[in-house]
Amino acid sequence: MKKKQVDFTQGNIIMELVMFSIPIVLGELFQNLYNSVDTLVVGNFVGKNALAAVSVCATLANLLVGFFNGMSVGSSVVVSRAFGSRDKERLNRSMRVAFGFSVVLGVILSVLGIFLTPVLVGLAAVPGEVYPEAVTYLRIYLAGLMFTVIYNISAGILRAVGDSGTPFRILVVTSMVNIVLDLVFVVVIPLGVAGVGFATIFSQFVSVVLAYKKLGKINEEFRLDVKEAFRNHEIVSEVAAIGMPSGLQSALISFSNLFVWRYVNGFGATAAAGVGVAQRLDKFIVLPCKAFGLTITTFVSQNSGAGNHARARQGEGRCLLLSIVVTNSIGFLVYCFADQSVALFNTDPEVIAYGVAMMHYIIPMYTLMAIREIYLGILRGYGDTKIPMILSLIGMVVVRQIYLAVSMSINRTIENVYFCYPMAWGVTAALIFIYYQMVKKRFSSNSSGTI
Repeated sequence: MKKKQVDFTQGNIIMELVMFSIPIVLGELFQNLYNSVDTLVVGNFVGKNALAAVSVCATLANLLVGFFNGMSVGSSVVVSRAFGSRDKERLNRSMRVAFGFSVVLGVILSVLGIFLTPVLVGLAAVPGEVYPEAVTYLRIYLAGLMFTVIYNISAGILRAVGDSGTPFRILVVTSMVNIVLDLVFVVVIPLGVAGVGFATIFSQFVSVVLAYKKLGKINEEFRLDVKEAFRNHEIVSEVAAIGMPSGLQSALISFSNLFVWRYVNGFGATAAAGVGVAQRLDKFIVLPCKAFGLTITTFVSQNSGAGNHARARQGEGRCLLLSIVVTNSIGFLVYCFADQSVALFNTDPEVIAYGVAMMHYIIPMYTLMAIREIYLGILRGYGDTKIPMILSLIGMVVVRQIYLAVSMSINRTIENVYFCYPMAWGVTAALIFIYYQMVKKRFSSNSSGTI
């Protein structure tokens, strides 16, 4: 990128969307890569029980971090609006408040995580042979999760001012650090699942240091000021009003995932390992969905802040098309090479069979995921998060749990678990799309871009 900061209020829409999204995709690729390295290393050098432990713990960690990362959405929207409106003073204050807020939330998260680890592992009904390694890994991981929260909010601030390149470069560096440390702490020094936990903590700490330095270069008035995060009630209230629904949505969906994993764990450690690998592959496939969802939020926020409502509409449709085409193209490739993809993580034939079966169920349904992510991103960009939160919870939590309860009582098969994911995407996508069609005219009639 020639520009470090992207102004979405001018220029070629498709080109700006693509150029902004590429660093996000690459950054998330490296983020998933170094998370996947944990899975790859334990799956190949420790065993399938360790693989199952790390896979389950990813869902458990999201239960806590999901809420706090949802608050980063509020921070990003507030900063984007200030940037789009050219209000330098408010931009400076918003950046300082958002970062100070992340530090406080991150510390709270780590403290809670250390004490809640046994409770979380128990909620997932982890098989007995997996339980000790799951507790060990999750406690270490959650102890350092403050760094994950701080970095994610920092990355959101950077993207809000049009800089999606820096988060990518940071993740390249920290991914390399994590890969090296995984190999050192598991292969050279046989610490098992504890080793990958320590590697992740140190890598995330490095990402926070690098992000903080970059924020200081972008804005010379930027600094860590925890007190300002509590003094500036106006900005904090706006961040909370937008971010709280997203945070609650993420946390409750993660909580729902715990109960999905209870069903998975009922089929044993081998099934848990296979499903865990499939979910890891899924995270790679949906990268474009997530990236374009983040991109359209910034695009809409900047243009609504500038009063360019017609341009915001144009970006919405083009971003949806890009998301569908790119995501399904990647999904098709993984579908064709599903066996080989799963085998990268573990060579146990049963693990491969479970993983491949799940991939074949979910990959044909990724268009539903794209629709859901784009329209959620659009609504976040306009500052409308409460109703979308409720609709998302209906689709991703209520409907999914009802489906599982009914289907598993009739016929207890792992296929019912596989299908619950695309089924939930479809219901949520339909609800969000219908809601957007009902309220979209309100956005252009409101100068602030909010309902």
